[in-house]
Amino acid sequence: MTPPPAPRTDDLLAALGQEWPAEARRDVAADPATLARHFASAGRRAGRAPLPDLPGWSADEAARAVLLAALPPDAVAAQVADLYRYGDADEKRAVLKALPLLPLGAEAVPLLHDAIRTNDPRLVAAALGPCARHLDRAAWRQAVLKCVFMGVPLAAVDRLEERADAELAGMLAAFAEERAAAGRPTPADATALLDRLTGGTPDRPTSEKEA
Repeated sequence: MTPPPAPRTDDLLAALGQEWPAEARRDVAADPATLARHFASAGRRAGRAPLPDLPGWSADEAARAVLLAALPPDAVAAQVADLYRYGDADEKRAVLKALPLLPLGAEAVPLLHDAIRTNDPRLVAAALGPCARHLDRAAWRQAVLKCVFMGVPLAAVDRLEERADAELAGMLAAFAEERAAAGRPTPADATALLDRLTGGTPDRPTSEKEA
């Protein structure tokens, strides 16, 4: 299953259906210094309810993404780095989810690496969205394996089928073998990916269904 494409700013605003995000967006576009204040208050002003029209997004995440997308291009990198560095887990996740809307390339990589190093499955999953294309293959493989270890559904990984390779298959096979030796199953989606990568060869480690 492929994750849905990142929503556009207009999609986020429409799903929110509130006046405050649009007003705050105008403030940020006119004066980027107002971003920190609006960003911090997004949970209170927009709420934290899931958005039915945007599965996987909450109202505060959508509002924060709208605010970040309003920044002038020359202010994006510094503002994003600061908001991520000093933010709580919800704010960090909102920054990660907003990255596809922003004019960032390699500047986003330190944020992705930081998120992947955490033990917060929500941050790990958010780091493997569309901007994970900027991760080198070694870092990306390790991040996918961490998803499997933490129980993060692989459906969250952008371009999984495109980027998965024989080396990832070897890592998954070794992981599955360790789990089998410990009497623990491998997540079904990881077993299915391993089957696709290896053609379901009989000498692979025992799958969850076979355990």
